[in-house]
This record gives sequence, C-alpha cells and structure tokens, in this order.
Amino acid sequence: MTTWSIHRTAPDAADARVVLHEYMTEMVRRWHGRPERPGEVSAALAESPSDDLAAPTGLLLLARRDGRLAGCAGLRWRPSWAELTRVYVRPAHRGAGADRIRLDTRTDLVEARALYARHGYREIPAFNADRYAQHWFEKLLPARVDDVAVPR
Repeated sequence: MTTWSIHRTAPDAADARVVLHEYMTEMVRRWHGRPERPGEVSAALAESPSDDLAAPTGLLLLARRDGRLAGCAGLRWRPSWAELTRVYVRPAHRGAGADRIRLDTRTDLVEARALYARHGYREIPAFNADRYAQHWFEKLLPARVDDVAVPR
C-alpha cells in the first residue's frame, strides 16, 4: 500500500530547496521550450523567491510518497485571499495519487453543502459511519491533463 504524507517546512530547508529548484527548472524549460542554460534557474529563483512561504506571510508543504520526496505546494497569505503557488509533483509520482475526493457533512451545514455542490461535488451513498455525518459527497479528479478545463 502506498503511503502519502504532507508536512509543513521552511522554504530554506534542504528538501524544500531541492524540490523548489526542480520546480523552477521545469518552469524555465517549459517557458522557453528548451533545456535551461547555465545560471538560468538560479536567476529565476532569485527573481521569484519562495522565502515568503513561511509564517506569517505563507506556508510551504512537502509531499512524500512512501517516504520519498514527491512534490510541494505553497500558499501566500493576502489581506482577503490566499495565493496557491509552487505546486509541483516530481514526474515519477505524477498520476499516482487519489482519483477522487470524498467528504461528509451535516444537514444543518447548508452553506457547506451548497459550496461543495457549486464546486462539482456530487452527493453519494454513505462511505463512513461518522455519527455526525448526514450527507456524503465525492468529486472525481481528472485522470490526465487533457481532462482539465483550460480557459481559452
């Protein structure tokens, strides 16, 4: 059985530096449509640093699959919103996660149920016996990049 874990870390921690460098390397390659040139990734990291992905301005999460570093995601706090950034999954781990998200809620949490429905969650039969659960929802995740709606 595959085990996934998520841990908050400092952007300057050794594993964070490794995965953020890999993230930026991929960003540089995709932007230019070619392999990165010497110094290009370091310049991009300096131009767009991740040091604010730590309290109080943000956070950085590292994902591990079976104990191996698998990816990262960051949040930057803004006055009334948060920015999701630095979302990266190492190639060997892409497509290896869950294919759906499930949750449960109560009847009296009307706003929560409306939020879930508005974001594509569908009500399903009970999948647990939580004593406070009265409604169960599921959202299927895209299996491939081609399945993701991209605005044009």
